[in-house]
Amino acid sequence: MLEKLTYIESNTTNPYHNLALEEAILFGCGTEECILYLWQNEKTVVIGKNQNAWKECRTEKLERDGGHLARRLSGGGAVYHDLGNLNFTFLVSREHYDLDRQLAVIQRALEHLGLRAEKSGRNDLLINGKKFSGNAFYRHGDHCYHHGTIMVAVDKERLGSYLTVSTAKLQSKGVDSVRSRVANLTDYLPNLAIDSLKEALRQAFGEVYGLPVEERSQDEEELAKRTEFFGSWEWLYGRRIPFQHERTKKFPWGEVTIQFEVEKGRIREAAVYSDALKTGLIEVLPEYLKGVRFQSSSIWTELGLYWSADPEEEQMMMDIRKWMKEEEW
Repeated sequence: MLEKLTYIESNTTNPYHNLALEEAILFGCGTEECILYLWQNEKTVVIGKNQNAWKECRTEKLERDGGHLARRLSGGGAVYHDLGNLNFTFLVSREHYDLDRQLAVIQRALEHLGLRAEKSGRNDLLINGKKFSGNAFYRHGDHCYHHGTIMVAVDKERLGSYLTVSTAKLQSKGVDSVRSRVANLTDYLPNLAIDSLKEALRQAFGEVYGLPVEERSQDEEELAKRTEFFGSWEWLYGRRIPFQHERTKKFPWGEVTIQFEVEKGRIREAAVYSDALKTGLIEVLPEYLKGVRFQSSSIWTELGLYWSADPEEEQMMMDIRKWMKEEEW
């Protein structure tokens, strides 16, 4: 059973440092410990591990405006961070990972402030039908984290100017723009300060888990290399292939775009982008496609070799195979 609750705050708004610190905390978390890590980034678009930076964000505009592009380890979609946003991460062993309990901390904290939040789907929190918090998840062996945003007073005009949300995703949400489906907590509590929210989260953390909360700082001397990694071109943008064919489809579990470079009737290179929360299949899919004849029956057959112990990823592959079989090339 859990024996220890730890609370950590970052002292910087550098997104690459904060992501490196999150990773360090993850692997330093005790087996009977749950850590709540709070952090903020200044003028940053953070994309999911398997997303296409150029497709999700107006990267040149962001750079001109002095902003940052960051890529996280978890899946999911692109989000905008500024100092009107507070990020949280729950870090815990696989044995004690409990999404409902973790989200209950956020909900309890808002109750202390006089607000009622409700869960929507797998990874959103809403107030009055509008999203103020999106969540994503990551696991490496027995190390797990669940992190998310809390929009307190985010500049929604900038959010809308940097993010390029697909029409299919907006239609699936029944809205016509990214700005129209999100809300700030200050829309309901105009005088709410970030520090007040932090204190409410710390209090709720102890209440939901029924243990005292210990505060600690993190030794950051070893973070330089990982901070550099999270800010590197290779991690942020990856390698663009000279593709001739592209297909995109929206599934219940996320949107997928596959780009194909074809030479002499065979797939020479493939790139796969997705906002799916499950990242494993998306990462290995290009290897299954390389060298295959560029025809629906051959692709369908090759993808049938995939196997996963995760039933959700098995279903994802079944959906992708069905899509590929129905495509006309």
